[in-house]
Amino acid sequence: MPSRAPARAVLPERGPEPVRITLTVNGADRVVDVEPRVSLLDALRERLDLTGSKKGCDQGTCGACTVWVDGRRVLACLTLAITCEGREVTTIEGLAEGDELHAMQSAFIEQDAFQCGYCTPGQIMSAVALLKEGHASDDREIAEWMSGNICRCAAYPHIRAAIRSVRDRA
Repeated sequence: MPSRAPARAVLPERGPEPVRITLTVNGADRVVDVEPRVSLLDALRERLDLTGSKKGCDQGTCGACTVWVDGRRVLACLTLAITCEGREVTTIEGLAEGDELHAMQSAFIEQDAFQCGYCTPGQIMSAVALLKEGHASDDREIAEWMSGNICRCAAYPHIRAAIRSVRDRA
């Protein structure tokens, strides 16, 4: 039986040798040579020296590597860098406006929403996104929509307080 899915353009095969791609990261085009199997996280950290996003589990379960691709939360350890060509990637380094911290970054400091700080970049990226998505009506909803971001230090009450703080200022 023929597929009912619409026909898609066939992309040219690239690899397995490294290929040159252009990633738009934090508003700037960055050219990098990567093998097609390189994750977005490894491209950011090892090729572009953007080390804010952390490699926690490298299996998509901890959320430490959370970034945005076209404004949506993604786990950079599970996303191939080559699939982000032509899309806007935002990392924790791109959240601040010059020397002015993003409101969520400031709230994390004010609310002491981190201990070791390892998960903090992913937590902040998810927290900003969940507010944009409209998922912060109460602590239960915040906890549910932040459940993909694990904090081994258990700073969750402070993380929720930071999110509520930004939500209530808006």
